[in-house]
Amino acid sequence: MTESLDAARPEAAEEEAEFRSVDAQIAMTLDAAVRPQPVRVAISEAQGLLCAEEVVAEHALPGFDQAAIDGYAVRSVDVRTAGQEPVQLPVVGEIAAGSRQPRRLQPGQAVRVDTGAPLPTLADAVVPLAYTDGHQAKVTVHRSVPSAGYVRRAGEDVQIGDVAVRRGDTIGSAQVGLLAAVGRAKVLVYPRPRVSIVSVGDELVDVDRTPSVGQVYDVNSYALAAAARDAGAEVSRVGIVPSDPKRLREIVEGRLLMSEIVVVAGGAGGATGDEVHAALSDLGRIDMTRVAMHPGSVQGFGRLGPDSVPTFLIPGNPMSALVVFEVLVRPLIRAARGTRNPHRRIVGARLLSPITSTEGRRGFLRGQLLRDEANGEYLVHPLGQSGAHLLASLAEANCLINVPEELTEVAAGEQVQVTFLAQRA
Repeated sequence: MTESLDAARPEAAEEEAEFRSVDAQIAMTLDAAVRPQPVRVAISEAQGLLCAEEVVAEHALPGFDQAAIDGYAVRSVDVRTAGQEPVQLPVVGEIAAGSRQPRRLQPGQAVRVDTGAPLPTLADAVVPLAYTDGHQAKVTVHRSVPSAGYVRRAGEDVQIGDVAVRRGDTIGSAQVGLLAAVGRAKVLVYPRPRVSIVSVGDELVDVDRTPSVGQVYDVNSYALAAAARDAGAEVSRVGIVPSDPKRLREIVEGRLLMSEIVVVAGGAGGATGDEVHAALSDLGRIDMTRVAMHPGSVQGFGRLGPDSVPTFLIPGNPMSALVVFEVLVRPLIRAARGTRNPHRRIVGARLLSPITSTEGRRGFLRGQLLRDEANGEYLVHPLGQSGAHLLASLAEANCLINVPEELTEVAAGEQVQVTFLAQRA
């Protein structure tokens, strides 16, 4: 499925069309963001999700005074002169990590302790093994230690009542560890929004088949599913759906019941786009429009089904589909996840070679973002031409060069804004 001739050659017919701005289209789609209801999951399943509660510590961390290093638990006052002349102390016992038997230290004594072992009563410091002769019955201390030296105090990391993980925080490995450390087995999270990817076109075949004359591989369902997964969605790749109106409507209607977002690739532009629009229009209003962007200006958006599920109809051209997804669908996925800023990072960069863009439309051109090691300046090298069909150059790109609507040419050496296509935005 490809864009219509008008979509590929805007100068032929789009001059008379009324364009909607990119910003207006983004605002309209973001207004449709619906965050899935929070669910409680085991902390081992929470990684990468957004926390939906304020996790208040019910236990201090550490929960008791403990040795921060292997050595000898002492009263710091008993070794205060060890830096001037060695101090000998009798060793009256040993405490291993995990010991639950309380011990009491008398003045002028030492207790051998392992890292993580609870300190005996009255001990306020640990002398590292390296500061001693390491003897087991009577230890000689060669250096003094201050009060609290080499000791992890109870609650110095987290105290009872502290917020360990905040609502809206992304739960990474450190947050999982902290949840475990404060004794939380489960946590309330926002689940990943469910996204269904549908590819429409009678000319499409799956990658495990050999295309005949006039047939092409289904690129979109794979590429867009990967893009949705990268954005943080739980993805269902429906795959190829024939353009038969009844069958298409049945499949999309079923996906609306189990998705927060539906994307139909091949549903915009040309005769097939009209057929898709007609087949789905009784599921809800679909706004078909031309957006002032290149590539991918012809597109549709609506809220379909009883739950008003945001549904995108985007071009069938894989390059255009991926750009439209990046500009419009990805921010909606991120907003549905609850991400504070759903947009990618944008930086200024100096252009290494000239570029051209379509008048009246914001260009999203492929590029490689580099860093000048000498001065830290960002540089960007344009990739390929502006043709919407050049998918290979997008695979090499790590950024999109944003060209304002009023510009048709940008010279080498000028500053441009680029969207950084990092794996983690």
